Amino acid sequence: METTPLSKDELIRRITDFLEEIGLQVSFRPLGDETFLPGLLIQPGSVIAVDRERLKWPGDILHEAGHLAVKAPADRELTGANPGTDGGEEMAAIAWSYAAARFLDIPAEVVLHEGGYKGGADSLIPALADGGFGVPLLRYYGMLEGKWPHLTFWLRPE
Repeated sequence: METTPLSKDELIRRITDFLEEIGLQVSFRPLGDETFLPGLLIQPGSVIAVDRERLKWPGDILHEAGHLAVKAPADRELTGANPGTDGGEEMAAIAWSYAAARFLDIPAEVVLHEGGYKGGADSLIPALADGGFGVPLLRYYGMLEGKWPHLTFWLRPE
């Protein structure tokens, strides 16, 4: 049985409803061209601003949310447009976004799409499915205690 792909609007709704349920704020508003990712901006206070018209890849919302989710709570509130250059946090954010996609029953390719990850999304999907890439950091952060990809906490605890 073939499933019908989700529309862009349905993906945005499913993702942003989930983010608000776990405690991350989403604001829909027009954004200029100065964003790192088209149609997406992290604002101080853990707010993810989304411009529906400019957003190219709805899965990028989950990736940016992953940056906020894996930060220590004190750092999360201070995060702005650039969530940081820490390679470990980047790996954890990718793993988090994969786990969130699986939880939301969204194909991994929505988050790990051809327009991102320097062309390496295809190799990340099997590494994430196997629980290798970034997953040890989620365990270290106290977000995963059981079986991958079922996170214990969606936001990094103290």
